[in-house]
Amino acid sequence: MSLRDKIDNFKKPFAKGEKYEKWAPAVNALDTFLFVPNHTTKKGAHIRDGVDLKRTMITVVIALLPALIYGMYNTGYQHNIQTGEATDFMTCFLFGLWKILPMIVVSYGVGLGIEFAFAIYRGHEVNEGYLVTGLLIPMIMPVDIPLWMVAIAVVFAVVIGKEAFGGTGMNILNPALTARAFAFFAYPTFMSGTKVWVADAINVDAISGETILGKLAAGNAAGYDMWSMFAGSIPGSVAETSTLWILVGAAILILTGVGSWRIMLGGVIGASIMGLIFNAFHVNALMEFPWYGHLMIGGFAFGLVFMATDPVSAAQTTTGKWIYGILVGLFCIMIRVFNPAYPEGVMMAILLLNVFAPTIDHYVVQSSVNRRKKRLAAKQLKTT
Repeated sequence: MSLRDKIDNFKKPFAKGEKYEKWAPAVNALDTFLFVPNHTTKKGAHIRDGVDLKRTMITVVIALLPALIYGMYNTGYQHNIQTGEATDFMTCFLFGLWKILPMIVVSYGVGLGIEFAFAIYRGHEVNEGYLVTGLLIPMIMPVDIPLWMVAIAVVFAVVIGKEAFGGTGMNILNPALTARAFAFFAYPTFMSGTKVWVADAINVDAISGETILGKLAAGNAAGYDMWSMFAGSIPGSVAETSTLWILVGAAILILTGVGSWRIMLGGVIGASIMGLIFNAFHVNALMEFPWYGHLMIGGFAFGLVFMATDPVSAAQTTTGKWIYGILVGLFCIMIRVFNPAYPEGVMMAILLLNVFAPTIDHYVVQSSVNRRKKRLAAKQLKTT
């Protein structure tokens, strides 16, 4: 008997009108995870395309893997280089895997549990959107954040950030960034400072993990060369440090048509412009830091590629994507420089633009309508 036949037999008690009909969404989720759904459009316009939500989400997960694998290695490298232990790839990677895997398990376990509960309660199918969110949340957290804090942040992100708005496709804020924002304001001592970015730094006095942005905000030199910043061998959140591997993920998203290159390029343009403006002044270390350096430190690259391009919470129109991306870059650098208590900036910038994305699209569409009305009026005037 094939796997398809076994699943079909298993699903019979959960069919409509059967004893366990209420639990059908949970069982169907397993089916759609293993096989392409066989749903077809019954009426209206038909779009012939082999891409569904599951394939889109899996593509994003694949694009995240290079940054995640390097993040696991860098987690071990940052710890071992200070403790004097071996820094070969496999030793560092296994150390990082041991630290990060529990965060991923908790994120998926708690998040998917809530998704299944809401699907059963509302009587709809389980959406695949959390496949990406569940991986993004641990990737943007400090490595030693307690697992119970990760769980609470996930609950807040899924319940308040998504399900309260109607579920996948209805949320106005990026769920992963919502989780990080909640953790940052609820548990600030575990989300900032010099002891949270390197594994075991809280428990071992000899280990310190101050980030480049933290050093610059304190008025000190960055302490790393540009190659280290680009490659990612610096302290930071789990998978945000390597611009190199984030660019590999960006290439996957762009080539598959999943991520918007307009938002990515717009963000780089906006951040570069604001960085160049600040470079003209010599007020503090953050202003003097080279504009191109801002593109490689902190969570700018990761946030721009994997969260600013979220098709649900980002701008939808072509012109709107350019405006949205440029404003994300502008506000990111602006927040970094003007907010010494939080020198990162990208999280706040993206969440702020998530709120204004519908407004941006509204005025873009309205501008197009007004232009067409003027062309029509001019054409009618000529004919008369």
